[in-house]
Amino acid sequence: MSAKFTRRGVLQRAGIIGCSLAASPLVTPVAFAQAPWDMRLVVIILRGGMDGLDVVRPVGDPAFAALRPGMDLSDGIDLDGYFALHPALRDLMPLWQAGELGFMHAVSTPYRDKRSHFDGQDMLEAGTEVLDSGVRDGWLNRMLQQVPGLEAETAYAIGTTEVRVLDGEAPVANWTPEAKLGLSPQALRLAELVMERDPALHAALAEAQMLSDAGLEGPRRGGAHLQIAQFAAARLRGASRVAAFSLGGWDTHRVQRRTLPRSLRALSQTLLGLRDGLGAEIWDKTAVLAMTEFGRTAAVNGTGGTDHGTGGAMLFAGGALRGGQVLGQWPGVAEAALYDRRDLMPTADVRAPAAWVMRAATGLDQATLERMIFPGLDMGRDPGIVL
Repeated sequence: MSAKFTRRGVLQRAGIIGCSLAASPLVTPVAFAQAPWDMRLVVIILRGGMDGLDVVRPVGDPAFAALRPGMDLSDGIDLDGYFALHPALRDLMPLWQAGELGFMHAVSTPYRDKRSHFDGQDMLEAGTEVLDSGVRDGWLNRMLQQVPGLEAETAYAIGTTEVRVLDGEAPVANWTPEAKLGLSPQALRLAELVMERDPALHAALAEAQMLSDAGLEGPRRGGAHLQIAQFAAARLRGASRVAAFSLGGWDTHRVQRRTLPRSLRALSQTLLGLRDGLGAEIWDKTAVLAMTEFGRTAAVNGTGGTDHGTGGAMLFAGGALRGGQVLGQWPGVAEAALYDRRDLMPTADVRAPAAWVMRAATGLDQATLERMIFPGLDMGRDPGIVL
């Protein structure tokens, strides 16, 4: 790539700076990379800012319920006596019980304050410590560049844009499922531009995109997310060792009780599709990391949704990982404990667990991971996420 690693810059030059475009299921990709080790690593980017406080609910925190009036929190599925799982992920409970599903709470990239999808996703996929760092490739690609004996075949991408987490000098290829878009990219960009400054219209457009049967990652009517899972599994059963793709629909500004479950069901189906497609033997060698650009506000807004926040949650799954636990240092959600008195306070860098998984998968040393793969990262203590 000759341009700086930033989609925001590209969109600015095009005159398109929107919110739900960055969160849209219409611009989401998948890629694969072949590598000479046995563990399979799958990275899922949850575009739009997943509300980790609703997905993994801190019902044991006395301040939580007061932040979410009108949201029904009684239907959560108990995980450990303190955290409860959103009911839309009920089908994943067998994975939790088998120790093949877990979460890390109160995590974030180093990104703060502006809470822009574009900036947040750029930092998440570049794996950098600061915005506009000049880094031109994604952290998965930098990992591949450090591995000796890497074969030339590496990559498949779904969607209309590259998987930026796999952008870089290591070779990659593309794959896309059959899809018919009901709205052209030009029309979508024009709609974004017109609705950008109106929160109500903006939220309505984001929801319409998520509900679109034509969306590349929508869970409706057969869903390309299942095609992604099936194709990923087929490749990972063979010589491929790394896969990355994205799932959209997480920008829940309004009526979250209606919009979030759809995205969670798609995520659940994707994970189960991966497991079933890989088979028990390969699933036992697989690590799945699902990461989002930022969390959402601790308090619900006036339209029954949540706005862009800071600290959030990541999901990890697979037989190669130690699930059945909610990791992380919980900061609490009392007002004084919140970041800017509005967001969950991050207590860990979301890049750190990814680095520990990569270390176990590839054998790369900690110095390389902290300097080359994730510049500026302090990995800290091993969280024990890998078996």
